[in-house]
Amino acid sequence: MVWAGISLGGHIDLHVFHGGTLTGVRYRDEILDPYVRPYAGAIRNDFILMDDNSRSNRAVVVEDYLEGHGLERMEWPAQSPDLDPVEHLWDYLGRQVAALNPPPRSLDELEQGLLRVGSSLPISVADNLIDSMESRCRQCIQARGGHILYYNPFL
Repeated sequence: MVWAGISLGGHIDLHVFHGGTLTGVRYRDEILDPYVRPYAGAIRNDFILMDDNSRSNRAVVVEDYLEGHGLERMEWPAQSPDLDPVEHLWDYLGRQVAALNPPPRSLDELEQGLLRVGSSLPISVADNLIDSMESRCRQCIQARGGHILYYNPFL
């Protein structure tokens, strides 16, 4: 399992979870504390955390952590992958990894390739994904919450 953090003008290095299930405690200890909180401190008042509604992200320990550190979270509707810019980031990263030469031949090589591709992610990719949200939200409203066409800002 891999975690990514993007924002306008930047991104956080990918984090690979090794072994075990992603729990609220792991999300707090491996993502929120080392990555999100320092990044939020640099952004200051403009920071809003956008994550999905996965069980680990909505655990009480996570809610308590966010509240205790004054981190605001965006309300996010359930089952909305059409809107989530990170879902489109995974597509981009997958295409970049698939184009590696030589291709990864083991899980370790795949991880290293993904981390390499993630660390060289152009800022424009994250910016384009985030900037496209307004259009995707508008389409979703017009579709009354129904499916919208896949948006690929890289084509």
